Amino acid sequence: MALDPHDFMSKMSDRISFTTADRELLQSSASWGTEIAPDMADHFYTFMGRDEEMNAILNASEGRVHRLRETFVDWFGEMFTGMDNWGHSYADRRWRIGLIHVRIGIGPQHVVPAMAVVVQAVGERLRAEGKSAALQESLSKICMIDLAFIEQAYVEVSAAAVLKETGWTEGLFRRLITSGAGVM
Repeated sequence: MALDPHDFMSKMSDRISFTTADRELLQSSASWGTEIAPDMADHFYTFMGRDEEMNAILNASEGRVHRLRETFVDWFGEMFTGMDNWGHSYADRRWRIGLIHVRIGIGPQHVVPAMAVVVQAVGERLRAEGKSAALQESLSKICMIDLAFIEQAYVEVSAAAVLKETGWTEGLFRRLITSGAGVM
């Protein structure tokens, strides 16, 4: 069940209709994205820090929250630049970010609401500064693609662990999940 980040990026871009126009609009707004990234990091980590479980994860080691905040600022800016026009380097970095979320224990129940806070905060900033609805839509698209990478990392890591521990085939594993979901 190994994920190919490049194929996943392509599939998500097609699925969400992340177009050339979206890419061009984000790139033309890259300096604005870089400018507001620290403020968006503040919204994100203020929200995360209010949750007792998340606060413990963020502060589990000396300097972790500072390093994560720096990574967030870089990540936010990269959504605008696309690094390599949202190609292989972008996809590889998003996949690594997803795996890091899994490794340090930042679960979907934390990431999704925190991402919603960022989307809301950036939307407010866009409106306050008279930016276009098209920019908000383009940013929302890439934000959701990035979120899909994080969520898929949980699926892939969990599945790989189960397959390794049990010796099951991927087909059997998928059938068990499908039938298990049917009884919940």
